[in-house]
Amino acid sequence: MITKTTVLGQTYQFRDLKEIFAKANEDKSGDQLAGIAAEDSRERVAAKQVLADLTLADIRNHPLLPPEEDEVSRVIEAGINEKIYSEIKNWSVSELREYLLSHQAGESEIRRISRGLSSEMIAATTKLMSNLDLITAAAKIRNITHCNTAIGQQGVLASRVQPNHPSDSIQGIKAALYEGLSYGIGDAVIGVNPVIDTSDSVKDILLMTKEVMNKWEIPTQNCVLAHVSTQMRAIRQGAPADLIFQSLAGSEAGNQAFGIDVALLDEADELMRKEGTSTGPNIWYFETGQGSELSSEAHFGIDQLTMEARCYGLARKYQPFIVNTVVGFIGPEYLYDSRQVIRAGLEDHFMGKLHGLPMGCDVCYTNHMKVDQNDMDNLGILLSAAGVNFVIGVAMADDVMLNYQSTSFHDIAAFREVLGLRPAPAFEKWLEKMGIMEHGKLTAIAGDPTIFM
Repeated sequence: MITKTTVLGQTYQFRDLKEIFAKANEDKSGDQLAGIAAEDSRERVAAKQVLADLTLADIRNHPLLPPEEDEVSRVIEAGINEKIYSEIKNWSVSELREYLLSHQAGESEIRRISRGLSSEMIAATTKLMSNLDLITAAAKIRNITHCNTAIGQQGVLASRVQPNHPSDSIQGIKAALYEGLSYGIGDAVIGVNPVIDTSDSVKDILLMTKEVMNKWEIPTQNCVLAHVSTQMRAIRQGAPADLIFQSLAGSEAGNQAFGIDVALLDEADELMRKEGTSTGPNIWYFETGQGSELSSEAHFGIDQLTMEARCYGLARKYQPFIVNTVVGFIGPEYLYDSRQVIRAGLEDHFMGKLHGLPMGCDVCYTNHMKVDQNDMDNLGILLSAAGVNFVIGVAMADDVMLNYQSTSFHDIAAFREVLGLRPAPAFEKWLEKMGIMEHGKLTAIAGDPTIFM
Protein backbone atom coordinates (compact mmCIF):
# COMPACT_ATOMS: atom_id res chain seq x y z
CA MET A 1 0.00 0.00 0.00
CA ILE A 2 1.67 3.20 -1.20
CA THR A 3 1.21 5.94 1.41
CA LYS A 4 3.24 8.81 -0.01
CA THR A 5 3.18 11.18 -2.95
CA THR A 6 4.78 14.39 -4.21
CA VAL A 7 2.85 17.59 -4.86
CA LEU A 8 4.59 20.63 -6.39
CA GLY A 9 7.99 19.31 -5.37
CA GLN A 10 7.06 18.48 -1.80
CA THR A 11 6.82 14.84 -0.66
CA TYR A 12 4.07 13.85 1.74
CA GLN A 13 4.38 10.63 3.73
CA PHE A 14 1.28 9.45 5.59
CA ARG A 15 1.76 7.00 8.44
CA ASP A 16 -1.38 4.90 7.89
CA LEU A 17 -4.80 4.66 6.28
CA LYS A 18 -6.47 6.52 9.13
CA GLU A 19 -4.31 9.59 8.48
CA ILE A 20 -4.89 9.39 4.72
CA PHE A 21 -8.67 9.27 5.26
CA ALA A 22 -8.65 12.19 7.69
CA LYS A 23 -6.48 14.47 5.61
CA ALA A 24 -8.29 13.68 2.35
CA ASN A 25 -11.53 14.92 3.89
CA GLU A 26 -12.91 18.30 2.89
CA ASP A 27 -12.28 21.00 5.48
CA LYS A 28 -14.40 20.42 8.61
CA SER A 29 -14.11 22.18 11.96
CA GLY A 30 -14.73 18.85 13.72
CA ASP A 31 -11.65 17.28 12.17
CA GLN A 32 -9.67 20.36 13.13
CA LEU A 33 -10.92 20.10 16.71
CA ALA A 34 -9.87 16.44 16.76
CA GLY A 35 -6.39 17.41 15.53
CA ILE A 36 -6.53 15.16 12.47
CA ALA A 37 -7.30 17.57 9.60
CA ALA A 38 -4.90 18.43 6.78
CA GLU A 39 -2.60 21.34 7.55
CA ASP A 40 -3.46 23.11 4.30
CA SER A 41 -4.98 22.59 0.86
CA ARG A 42 -1.76 21.18 -0.55
CA GLU A 43 -1.62 18.42 2.06
CA ARG A 44 -5.31 17.72 1.43
CA VAL A 45 -4.63 17.29 -2.29
CA ALA A 46 -1.70 14.98 -1.52
CA ALA A 47 -3.90 12.81 0.71
CA LYS A 48 -6.58 12.68 -1.99
CA GLN A 49 -3.98 11.58 -4.54
CA VAL A 50 -2.81 8.74 -2.32
CA LEU A 51 -6.37 7.74 -1.50
CA ALA A 52 -7.40 7.73 -5.15
CA ASP A 53 -4.77 5.11 -6.00
CA LEU A 54 -5.54 2.74 -3.13
CA THR A 55 -7.58 -0.35 -3.95
CA LEU A 56 -10.76 -1.39 -2.23
CA ALA A 57 -8.85 -4.41 -0.94
CA ASP A 58 -6.27 -2.08 0.65
CA ILE A 59 -9.08 -0.44 2.60
CA ARG A 60 -10.64 -3.69 3.73
CA ASN A 61 -7.30 -5.25 4.63
CA HIS A 62 -6.30 -2.28 6.82
CA PRO A 63 -9.39 -1.64 8.99
CA LEU A 64 -9.58 1.75 10.65
CA LEU A 65 -11.35 0.17 13.62
CA PRO A 66 -10.78 -3.61 13.67
CA PRO A 67 -13.85 -5.88 13.95
CA GLU A 68 -12.40 -7.69 16.94
CA GLU A 69 -12.48 -4.35 18.81
CA ASP A 70 -15.82 -2.90 17.70
CA GLU A 71 -19.29 -4.35 17.06
CA VAL A 72 -20.18 -1.74 14.41
CA SER A 73 -17.16 -2.93 12.43
CA ARG A 74 -18.42 -6.50 12.80
CA VAL A 75 -21.86 -5.52 11.48
CA ILE A 76 -20.28 -3.75 8.50
CA GLU A 77 -18.06 -6.75 7.71
CA ALA A 78 -20.96 -9.17 7.97
CA GLY A 79 -22.98 -7.08 5.52
CA ILE A 80 -20.48 -7.32 2.64
CA ASN A 81 -21.49 -9.61 -0.23
CA GLU A 82 -18.28 -11.59 -0.77
CA LYS A 83 -19.03 -12.55 -4.39
CA ILE A 84 -19.56 -8.94 -5.47
CA TYR A 85 -16.59 -7.77 -3.42
CA SER A 86 -14.32 -10.32 -5.13
CA GLU A 87 -15.27 -8.83 -8.50
CA ILE A 88 -14.27 -5.27 -7.55
CA LYS A 89 -11.67 -5.60 -4.81
CA ASN A 90 -8.81 -4.66 -7.14
CA TRP A 91 -10.50 -1.45 -8.29
CA SER A 92 -8.88 1.73 -7.08
CA VAL A 93 -10.99 4.26 -5.22
CA SER A 94 -10.79 6.56 -8.24
CA GLU A 95 -12.02 3.75 -10.50
CA LEU A 96 -15.02 3.23 -8.22
CA ARG A 97 -15.77 6.95 -8.38
CA GLU A 98 -15.52 6.97 -12.18
CA TYR A 99 -17.80 3.95 -12.42
CA LEU A 100 -20.49 5.49 -10.22
CA LEU A 101 -20.49 8.64 -12.35
CA SER A 102 -20.36 6.80 -15.68
CA HIS A 103 -23.28 6.37 -18.06
CA GLN A 104 -23.08 2.57 -17.87
CA ALA A 105 -23.75 2.62 -14.12
CA GLY A 106 -27.49 2.93 -13.73
CA GLU A 107 -29.68 2.33 -10.71
CA SER A 108 -29.62 -1.48 -10.84
CA GLU A 109 -25.86 -1.64 -11.45
CA ILE A 110 -25.14 0.72 -8.55
CA ARG A 111 -27.53 -1.14 -6.26
CA ARG A 112 -25.76 -4.41 -6.99
CA ILE A 113 -22.22 -3.10 -6.58
CA SER A 114 -23.10 -1.34 -3.32
CA ARG A 115 -23.65 -4.74 -1.69
CA GLY A 116 -19.93 -5.47 -2.09
CA LEU A 117 -18.79 -2.21 -0.50
CA SER A 118 -17.87 -1.50 3.09
CA SER A 119 -18.74 1.80 4.73
CA GLU A 120 -15.09 2.84 4.59
CA MET A 121 -14.94 2.21 0.83
CA ILE A 122 -18.00 4.40 0.37
CA ALA A 123 -16.47 7.11 2.58
CA ALA A 124 -13.23 7.02 0.58
CA THR A 125 -15.09 7.54 -2.69
CA THR A 126 -17.04 10.43 -1.20
CA LYS A 127 -13.82 12.25 -0.36
CA LEU A 128 -12.86 12.33 -4.06
CA MET A 129 -16.17 13.79 -5.23
CA SER A 130 -17.19 17.35 -5.87
CA ASN A 131 -20.57 18.60 -4.69
CA LEU A 132 -21.96 18.10 -8.19
CA ASP A 133 -20.52 14.56 -8.28
CA LEU A 134 -22.36 13.78 -5.06
CA ILE A 135 -25.62 15.11 -6.49
CA THR A 136 -25.18 13.33 -9.83
CA ALA A 137 -24.41 9.91 -8.36
CA ALA A 138 -27.06 10.09 -5.64
CA ALA A 139 -29.73 11.13 -8.15
CA LYS A 140 -29.30 7.77 -9.91
CA ILE A 141 -30.31 5.80 -6.82
CA ARG A 142 -33.91 5.25 -5.73
CA ASN A 143 -34.33 3.32 -2.49
CA ILE A 144 -38.05 2.59 -2.04
CA THR A 145 -39.32 1.43 1.36
CA HIS A 146 -42.72 0.54 2.81
CA CYS A 147 -44.13 0.99 6.31
CA ASN A 148 -47.86 1.74 6.08
CA THR A 149 -47.17 3.44 2.75
CA ALA A 150 -44.28 3.57 0.30
CA ILE A 151 -41.87 6.46 -0.30
CA GLY A 152 -38.72 6.89 -2.40
CA GLN A 153 -40.25 6.59 -5.87
CA GLN A 154 -38.90 8.55 -8.84
CA GLY A 155 -40.24 12.09 -8.77
CA VAL A 156 -41.35 11.91 -5.13
CA LEU A 157 -40.13 14.22 -2.37
CA ALA A 158 -41.61 13.00 0.90
CA SER A 159 -41.61 14.91 4.17
CA ARG A 160 -41.68 14.44 7.92
CA VAL A 161 -44.04 16.75 9.76
CA GLN A 162 -42.32 17.65 13.06
CA PRO A 163 -44.94 19.25 15.33
CA ASN A 164 -42.78 19.56 18.45
CA HIS A 165 -44.00 21.47 21.50
CA PRO A 166 -41.89 22.83 24.41
CA SER A 167 -44.12 21.20 27.05
CA ASP A 168 -45.42 18.18 25.09
CA SER A 169 -48.88 19.75 25.06
CA ILE A 170 -51.08 17.34 23.13
CA GLN A 171 -53.23 20.20 21.85
CA GLY A 172 -50.16 22.21 20.88
CA ILE A 173 -48.69 19.24 18.99
CA LYS A 174 -52.01 18.66 17.26
CA ALA A 175 -52.27 22.32 16.18
CA ALA A 176 -48.83 22.22 14.54
CA LEU A 177 -49.63 18.83 13.01
CA TYR A 178 -52.77 20.17 11.35
CA GLU A 179 -50.85 23.12 9.93
CA GLY A 180 -48.23 20.80 8.45
CA LEU A 181 -50.83 18.49 6.96
CA SER A 182 -52.60 21.49 5.40
CA TYR A 183 -49.41 22.23 3.43
CA GLY A 184 -49.18 18.61 2.23
CA ILE A 185 -46.42 17.70 4.70
CA GLY A 186 -46.25 14.39 6.59
CA ASP A 187 -46.19 11.60 4.02
CA ALA A 188 -42.91 10.15 5.34
CA VAL A 189 -43.91 10.26 9.00
CA ILE A 190 -45.65 12.22 11.72
CA GLY A 191 -42.59 12.39 13.95
CA VAL A 192 -42.58 14.14 17.33
CA ASN A 193 -39.51 14.82 19.50
CA PRO A 194 -40.75 14.62 23.11
CA VAL A 195 -39.54 16.91 25.86
CA ILE A 196 -40.32 14.29 28.50
CA ASP A 197 -38.63 10.93 27.86
CA THR A 198 -41.15 8.76 29.71
CA SER A 199 -43.28 5.90 28.46
CA ASP A 200 -46.48 7.70 29.52
CA SER A 201 -45.62 10.81 27.49
CA VAL A 202 -44.60 8.72 24.48
CA LYS A 203 -47.81 6.71 24.73
CA ASP A 204 -49.99 9.84 24.93
CA ILE A 205 -48.39 11.33 21.81
CA LEU A 206 -48.62 8.07 19.86
CA LEU A 207 -52.29 7.68 20.80
CA MET A 208 -53.08 11.23 19.68
CA THR A 209 -51.25 10.96 16.36
CA LYS A 210 -52.83 7.58 15.63
CA GLU A 211 -56.26 9.03 16.48
CA VAL A 212 -55.68 11.86 13.98
CA MET A 213 -54.51 9.39 11.34
CA ASN A 214 -57.57 7.20 11.84
CA LYS A 215 -60.08 10.06 12.03
CA TRP A 216 -58.91 11.64 8.79
CA GLU A 217 -57.82 8.37 7.13
CA ILE A 218 -54.30 9.70 6.56
CA PRO A 219 -51.97 7.26 4.73
CA THR A 220 -48.77 7.78 6.69
CA GLN A 221 -46.98 6.46 9.79
CA ASN A 222 -46.38 7.79 13.30
CA CYS A 223 -43.30 7.85 15.52
CA VAL A 224 -42.15 9.48 18.77
CA LEU A 225 -38.41 10.10 18.83
CA ALA A 226 -37.70 9.15 22.44
CA HIS A 227 -34.90 6.79 23.44
CA VAL A 228 -35.51 3.33 22.00
CA SER A 229 -35.88 1.78 25.47
CA THR A 230 -38.59 4.31 26.39
CA GLN A 231 -40.47 3.55 23.19
CA MET A 232 -40.21 -0.18 23.91
CA ARG A 233 -41.82 0.31 27.32
CA ALA A 234 -44.61 2.36 25.73
CA ILE A 235 -45.21 -0.27 23.05
CA ARG A 236 -45.40 -3.01 25.67
CA GLN A 237 -48.03 -0.88 27.41
CA GLY A 238 -50.10 -0.85 24.23
CA ALA A 239 -48.94 2.37 22.53
CA PRO A 240 -49.67 2.29 18.76
CA ALA A 241 -46.25 2.79 17.12
CA ASP A 242 -45.79 2.40 13.36
CA LEU A 243 -42.05 3.12 13.50
CA ILE A 244 -39.42 2.80 16.20
CA PHE A 245 -36.65 5.40 16.37
CA GLN A 246 -33.05 5.66 17.50
CA SER A 247 -30.02 7.87 16.92
CA LEU A 248 -26.91 5.96 15.82
CA ALA A 249 -23.16 6.45 16.12
CA GLY A 250 -20.41 4.92 14.01
CA SER A 251 -18.62 3.08 16.80
CA GLU A 252 -19.56 0.74 19.62
CA ALA A 253 -18.34 3.30 22.16
CA GLY A 254 -20.38 6.05 20.49
CA ASN A 255 -23.51 3.92 20.67
CA GLN A 256 -22.82 3.14 24.32
CA ALA A 257 -22.87 6.91 24.90
CA PHE A 258 -26.37 6.88 23.35
CA GLY A 259 -27.31 4.05 25.71
CA ILE A 260 -27.65 1.41 23.00
CA ASP A 261 -25.89 -1.58 21.49
CA VAL A 262 -26.66 -4.08 18.75
CA ALA A 263 -28.33 -6.46 21.22
CA LEU A 264 -30.80 -3.74 22.27
CA LEU A 265 -31.52 -2.81 18.64
CA ASP A 266 -32.13 -6.49 17.88
CA GLU A 267 -34.54 -6.71 20.83
CA ALA A 268 -36.40 -3.59 19.66
CA ASP A 269 -36.60 -4.97 16.13
CA GLU A 270 -38.14 -8.20 17.37
CA LEU A 271 -40.64 -6.31 19.55
CA MET A 272 -41.76 -4.07 16.68
CA ARG A 273 -42.27 -7.01 14.35
CA LYS A 274 -44.54 -8.59 16.95
CA GLU A 275 -46.34 -5.56 18.41
CA GLY A 276 -45.83 -2.64 16.02
CA THR A 277 -48.93 -1.25 14.33
CA SER A 278 -47.63 -0.77 10.78
CA THR A 279 -47.83 -3.01 7.74
CA GLY A 280 -44.06 -3.07 7.30
CA PRO A 281 -41.70 -4.63 6.41
CA ASN A 282 -39.61 -1.48 7.07
CA ILE A 283 -40.22 -0.42 10.68
CA TRP A 284 -37.14 1.61 11.73
CA TYR A 285 -36.35 5.33 11.74
CA PHE A 286 -32.69 6.21 12.36
CA GLU A 287 -31.02 9.61 12.73
CA THR A 288 -27.33 10.41 12.43
CA GLY A 289 -25.08 13.46 12.07
CA GLN A 290 -21.41 14.17 11.49
CA GLY A 291 -19.56 14.84 14.74
CA SER A 292 -21.52 12.83 17.29
CA GLU A 293 -18.61 10.43 17.90
CA LEU A 294 -16.26 13.33 18.61
CA SER A 295 -18.76 14.67 21.16
CA SER A 296 -18.60 11.38 23.06
CA GLU A 297 -14.83 10.88 22.57
CA ALA A 298 -15.59 7.73 20.61
CA HIS A 299 -14.06 8.50 17.20
CA PHE A 300 -10.70 6.69 17.66
CA GLY A 301 -8.91 9.29 15.52
CA ILE A 302 -11.18 8.60 12.53
CA ASP A 303 -12.55 11.59 10.61
CA GLN A 304 -16.18 12.53 11.05
CA LEU A 305 -17.25 11.75 7.47
CA THR A 306 -15.98 8.18 7.78
CA MET A 307 -17.62 7.75 11.17
CA GLU A 308 -20.87 8.97 9.61
CA ALA A 309 -20.56 6.36 6.83
CA ARG A 310 -20.18 3.69 9.50
CA CYS A 311 -23.53 4.76 10.99
CA TYR A 312 -25.10 3.84 7.66
CA GLY A 313 -23.32 0.48 7.68
CA LEU A 314 -25.00 -0.24 11.00
CA ALA A 315 -28.38 1.12 9.85
CA ARG A 316 -28.62 -1.09 6.78
CA LYS A 317 -28.58 -4.23 8.96
CA TYR A 318 -32.14 -3.29 10.00
CA GLN A 319 -33.55 -2.30 6.58
CA PRO A 320 -35.10 0.94 7.89
CA PHE A 321 -38.06 2.81 6.45
CA ILE A 322 -36.28 6.16 6.77
CA VAL A 323 -32.88 7.50 7.81
CA ASN A 324 -31.86 11.13 8.05
CA THR A 325 -28.79 13.10 8.89
CA VAL A 326 -29.47 16.07 11.16
CA VAL A 327 -26.81 17.89 9.24
CA GLY A 328 -26.27 21.17 11.10
CA PHE A 329 -27.74 20.36 14.50
CA ILE A 330 -24.61 19.61 16.53
CA GLY A 331 -23.04 23.03 16.03
CA PRO A 332 -20.03 24.97 14.71
CA GLU A 333 -17.54 22.79 16.58
CA TYR A 334 -18.18 20.15 13.88
CA LEU A 335 -19.52 22.07 10.88
CA TYR A 336 -18.48 25.70 11.13
CA ASP A 337 -20.30 27.54 8.38
CA SER A 338 -22.71 27.23 5.45
CA ARG A 339 -20.07 25.80 3.11
CA GLN A 340 -19.30 22.95 5.51
CA VAL A 341 -22.98 22.29 6.28
CA ILE A 342 -23.93 22.13 2.61
CA ARG A 343 -21.00 19.86 1.83
CA ALA A 344 -21.82 17.53 4.74
CA GLY A 345 -25.48 17.32 3.73
CA LEU A 346 -24.58 16.25 0.21
CA GLU A 347 -21.95 13.80 1.49
CA ASP A 348 -24.31 12.17 3.96
CA HIS A 349 -27.12 11.86 1.43
CA PHE A 350 -24.84 10.22 -1.14
CA MET A 351 -23.28 7.84 1.38
CA GLY A 352 -26.66 6.79 2.74
CA LYS A 353 -28.05 6.19 -0.74
CA LEU A 354 -25.00 4.13 -1.74
CA HIS A 355 -25.53 1.99 1.36
CA GLY A 356 -28.99 1.22 -0.03
CA LEU A 357 -30.74 3.36 2.57
CA PRO A 358 -33.88 5.51 2.16
CA MET A 359 -31.93 8.66 2.92
CA GLY A 360 -33.40 11.94 4.10
CA CYS A 361 -32.03 15.08 5.68
CA ASP A 362 -32.97 17.57 8.35
CA VAL A 363 -31.75 20.68 6.53
CA CYS A 364 -30.93 22.62 9.68
CA TYR A 365 -28.56 24.74 11.73
CA THR A 366 -28.15 26.12 15.23
CA ASN A 367 -28.23 29.85 15.86
CA HIS A 368 -24.55 30.17 16.81
CA MET A 369 -23.34 28.88 13.41
CA LYS A 370 -22.28 31.04 10.46
CA VAL A 371 -25.36 29.94 8.51
CA ASP A 372 -28.69 31.51 7.67
CA GLN A 373 -32.00 30.49 6.15
CA ASN A 374 -30.84 31.28 2.61
CA ASP A 375 -28.16 28.62 3.03
CA MET A 376 -30.83 26.11 4.06
CA ASP A 377 -32.87 27.04 0.98
CA ASN A 378 -29.80 26.29 -1.14
CA LEU A 379 -29.15 22.91 0.50
CA GLY A 380 -32.83 21.98 0.34
CA ILE A 381 -32.96 22.58 -3.40
CA LEU A 382 -29.66 20.72 -3.98
CA LEU A 383 -30.82 17.69 -2.02
CA SER A 384 -34.20 17.70 -3.75
CA ALA A 385 -32.40 17.69 -7.10
CA ALA A 386 -30.24 14.82 -5.81
CA GLY A 387 -33.32 12.69 -5.12
CA VAL A 388 -33.46 12.89 -1.34
CA ASN A 389 -36.19 10.60 0.01
CA PHE A 390 -37.55 13.11 2.49
CA VAL A 391 -36.87 16.34 4.34
CA ILE A 392 -38.26 17.69 7.60
CA GLY A 393 -40.90 20.38 8.01
CA VAL A 394 -41.20 22.55 11.13
CA ALA A 395 -43.69 25.38 11.68
CA MET A 396 -42.07 28.59 10.33
CA ALA A 397 -38.74 26.66 10.11
CA ASP A 398 -38.21 27.37 13.84
CA ASP A 399 -38.34 24.44 16.23
CA VAL A 400 -39.35 26.06 19.51
CA MET A 401 -38.65 22.89 21.50
CA LEU A 402 -35.25 21.83 20.15
CA ASN A 403 -34.22 25.49 19.59
CA TYR A 404 -32.79 25.18 16.10
CA GLN A 405 -33.70 26.23 12.57
CA SER A 406 -34.89 23.78 9.93
CA THR A 407 -37.09 23.95 6.83
CA SER A 408 -40.69 25.09 7.05
CA PHE A 409 -43.81 23.42 5.72
CA HIS A 410 -44.07 25.94 2.89
CA ASP A 411 -40.35 25.56 2.08
CA ILE A 412 -40.95 21.90 1.24
CA ALA A 413 -44.00 22.79 -0.82
CA ALA A 414 -41.77 25.19 -2.75
CA PHE A 415 -39.07 22.54 -3.32
CA ARG A 416 -41.72 20.30 -4.83
CA GLU A 417 -43.19 23.00 -7.02
CA VAL A 418 -39.86 24.32 -8.35
CA LEU A 419 -38.54 20.86 -9.27
CA GLY A 420 -41.79 19.22 -10.32
CA LEU A 421 -41.78 16.75 -7.45
CA ARG A 422 -44.82 15.19 -5.76
CA PRO A 423 -45.80 13.78 -2.37
CA ALA A 424 -45.88 9.99 -1.95
CA PRO A 425 -48.61 8.60 -4.24
CA ALA A 426 -51.03 7.40 -1.52
CA PHE A 427 -50.62 10.65 0.39
CA GLU A 428 -51.21 12.75 -2.72
CA LYS A 429 -54.52 10.94 -3.31
CA TRP A 430 -55.50 11.80 0.25
CA LEU A 431 -54.53 15.44 -0.26
CA GLU A 432 -56.71 15.54 -3.37
CA LYS A 433 -59.62 14.02 -1.43
CA MET A 434 -59.19 16.74 1.21
CA GLY A 435 -59.06 19.46 -1.44
CA ILE A 436 -55.51 20.46 -0.42
CA MET A 437 -53.91 19.46 -3.75
CA GLU A 438 -55.11 19.20 -7.31
CA HIS A 439 -53.09 17.96 -10.32
CA GLY A 440 -49.89 18.10 -8.29
CA LYS A 441 -50.41 21.70 -7.14
CA LEU A 442 -51.57 23.06 -3.79
CA THR A 443 -55.03 24.64 -3.85
CA ALA A 444 -56.30 27.87 -2.30
CA ILE A 445 -57.14 26.16 1.00
CA ALA A 446 -53.60 24.82 1.46
CA GLY A 447 -51.96 26.18 4.58
CA ASP A 448 -55.26 26.61 6.40
CA PRO A 449 -55.34 24.23 9.39
CA THR A 450 -58.95 25.11 10.20
CA ILE A 451 -60.05 22.61 7.54
CA PHE A 452 -59.44 19.97 10.24
CA MET A 453 -61.64 21.73 12.82
